[in-house]
Amino acid sequence: MADRRWLAYAALAAAIVGMAWSAVFVRWAGVSALSAAFYRVSIAALVLIPWRLTHRRSRPVSGRAARLALAGGAFFAADLALFNSAVLRTSAATAVLLGNNAPIFVGLGTWLFLGRRPRATFWIGLALALGGCAYIVFSDAAQGRSAAHGNIAGDLLALTAAVFWAAYMLTTEHVRADMDTLTFNTIAVSGSVATLLVACVVMGVPLWGYSARTWAALLALGLVSQLAAYFALVYALGHLRATVTSVSILAQVPLSAVLAAIFLGEPLSSAQLIGGIVVLAGISVVTRQ
Repeated sequence: MADRRWLAYAALAAAIVGMAWSAVFVRWAGVSALSAAFYRVSIAALVLIPWRLTHRRSRPVSGRAARLALAGGAFFAADLALFNSAVLRTSAATAVLLGNNAPIFVGLGTWLFLGRRPRATFWIGLALALGGCAYIVFSDAAQGRSAAHGNIAGDLLALTAAVFWAAYMLTTEHVRADMDTLTFNTIAVSGSVATLLVACVVMGVPLWGYSARTWAALLALGLVSQLAAYFALVYALGHLRATVTSVSILAQVPLSAVLAAIFLGEPLSSAQLIGGIVVLAGISVVTRQ
């Protein structure tokens, strides 16, 4: 058991590093948010599906568990589409920060849908986190910033993405007891691919004719930020609570900010720094054991 927990934390660390690169890869790809999201999951699916089909040791999966995994994939598809849109409209650091408010929505979700009444500290943390988010959003609105430095539409998209990210986290924690890591990832990514393909067709989004640089960025997005990072994350969620995992993932916020400063030339503004500290403080209070 101790060895599994050690492996779970190691997997969580690997997932954080992989996810921290996603905003940079999306910017480097230079395609629409839906296209980047579609290829992110499709490239991962090209590895996962054959792997799962040749994997003989998995236990049978119930219809209910499969449907929940597909639902988790649909939630994740919505999260990706909204997060990528946010990255293209606001600064990468702000998109990552606001998009990782999942612990707040995980807490609300466990109360509304699972009947776990939050502690009093949850509401204090909620007020702090929402206050920090509001400070960043209104600062960006007041200053009319560009996508590289902050944009209110991008900020709100990132916050909405956090709702679907929380739904994915809760679904994953709930269903992981009924299936192994590989099976869940395969079914969930299939749900994501189907959801995003329909969205791309309906919206008339082009899915080919890209440059070699774009394909390289999309390949990195699919293999590093999706396949490797989320395989590691799902393994961690099989051994750690969603509340613990969701707050640990916040380590990608400062890491993403450093990567954005180095590779995208996006230094943090004072509003992002102050608001970010308040948000992280609120989430810390929410997840305090």
